[in-house]
Amino acid sequence: MIAEHMSCIKQSASSVVSARATELKQQGKDVISLSAGEPDFPTPQHVQLAGIRAIVEGKTKYPPIPGIMPLREAVCRKLARENALAYTPDQVIAGAGAKQVIFNALAVTLNPGDEVIVPAPYFGCYVEETALCKGVPVVVETTQEEGFRLDPQRLEAAITPRTKWLILNNPNNPSGAVLGLGHLKGIAEVLRRHPQVWVLSDDIYEHLIFDGKAFHSILEAAPDLKDRTLVVNGFSKTFCMTGWRLGYGAGPQLLIKNMTKYQSQATSGANQVAQWAGVAALDGDMGFAVRQRAIFQERRDLVMKLIGQVPGLKAEKPEGAFYVYVSCAGLIGKKTPDGAVLSTDPEVATYLLYEGVAMVPGEAFGLSPFFRVSFATDAKTLEEACRRIAAACAKLK
Repeated sequence: MIAEHMSCIKQSASSVVSARATELKQQGKDVISLSAGEPDFPTPQHVQLAGIRAIVEGKTKYPPIPGIMPLREAVCRKLARENALAYTPDQVIAGAGAKQVIFNALAVTLNPGDEVIVPAPYFGCYVEETALCKGVPVVVETTQEEGFRLDPQRLEAAITPRTKWLILNNPNNPSGAVLGLGHLKGIAEVLRRHPQVWVLSDDIYEHLIFDGKAFHSILEAAPDLKDRTLVVNGFSKTFCMTGWRLGYGAGPQLLIKNMTKYQSQATSGANQVAQWAGVAALDGDMGFAVRQRAIFQERRDLVMKLIGQVPGLKAEKPEGAFYVYVSCAGLIGKKTPDGAVLSTDPEVATYLLYEGVAMVPGEAFGLSPFFRVSFATDAKTLEEACRRIAAACAKLK
């Protein structure tokens, strides 16, 4: 009864690991979960109150498919104010999270066999959603030595006449790599030679860049690519609205029109209460985001210090997001206390899970042998988690 293509699709790795950690906790096991990409801060109060007002005022009916006009106008103001990008409301769509917006875009543009270039390590939905839409994900690996940044020459080598999209996640989940203006210009030079290739720019971590560095978009580097670029963003990370399920995309009108048509048959419009909260988020004071970024940077530095003291582990300091992508190459081939040989990063992650820390293995992000540490939790918990990791590694022979 189940369609054949479902055999090629994997469930979200972070959700699988989080569920397993919860299961072990229910069995009485003391497990610290560093698997989810979810800020531990509450939704800002002014955003909460806007959602409450929407409920009290009866704004709970079916919304327009592409989103309520005030939200789409707020998105346009945000893109103009923060990114120097000019869009009109008919070039904007709201969805139930950025992930749905990405899926909509792939669904309305991919024909069977069309290719989507995805730099690794990658957020898993890029390859899985491509496969669901009968496209072919073409993974281009980056290296830890190069800071996990896409090499323009490798990009060009991966492009074929069937290439339809390049997906850029900046800052990157899981590596925390940030593409600077110069690097983006190098990528744009390649894209100019291949006019059939569109760019899906996932900017969801744009407000989580550390050390005083600025966010740069592909369209800042190459405004001439605007007619074949979809800018995707959302509210989950910056505004701590993971459960509100709200994201948006901005792009050429024809693309947005077809994404709206597709969404009309898939889910209809995004939660209207969340959309009114989104208006308040985009138009409100951003002081809380500055404070959160400072706290995340302190946590990053703490994890880097503690992980750096563990023999067999190596990590590059992430410039953005809230993850450290840790190489566990130094643990491969070692034996656990019960005599099992660790030969893959999923085996390393499983071993560490039963030692009390849940993390997602690098295999899920297309680049091994690594595991992802989320530092979206308090410093005390991070210290204990790193202590457990160190103790577990010390037991290996």
